[in-house]
Amino acid sequence: MKRTFTALLFLFAWTVSATAQDSCRVLIVYYSAGGHTKTMAEAVARGAESVDSTNVTLLPVEKATNEHVLAADAIILGSPVYNANVAPPMQEFINQWPFRNAPLRDKIGAAFVTAGGMSAGEEFVQMSLLRSMLIFGMIVVGGPDWNQAFGASAITGEEPFAELSKEGKISPQFLTKGEALGKRVAQLARKWKALRQAE
Repeated sequence: MKRTFTALLFLFAWTVSATAQDSCRVLIVYYSAGGHTKTMAEAVARGAESVDSTNVTLLPVEKATNEHVLAADAIILGSPVYNANVAPPMQEFINQWPFRNAPLRDKIGAAFVTAGGMSAGEEFVQMSLLRSMLIFGMIVVGGPDWNQAFGASAITGEEPFAELSKEGKISPQFLTKGEALGKRVAQLARKWKALRQAE
């Protein structure tokens, strides 16, 4: 009886350990002054969570640390557009990432943004976030098709989307793009992690 219990305990511990190793960790960090980028972040998280064995951590930038970044297999950053630039709190977060010995090399990276109007700088900000990730040796990806080649974005201040924005909401078409980005990143991160473990 004691041997059976010990064997079952060992099997349980092995199963938990194997599951932890096989699971993929996706970190989503966002800065949101008015709530719109947070809403997009939640959509991205839903997409990532739809992929089996994916552990998603969703954090506002003020609660994210380098420890979160180092522990993740994939990192997705979200920022509102500030005069065609990344919001300062998000850039400050990136600027504190560890650089020596390239600890972020080969992690998957992606980006999403919210902007007041169309052609108001959303792609500049997406590319800025992705360029920063490239500096750290990360592998950056966009959305699943040409309609969101640089990630995902939402328009909140220009019609016909502004009315929803006044209610604190985002047009469903943009949330769908956020979910698609999260799902793609999680799928790729799992495949990439499996390949690296097989080396």
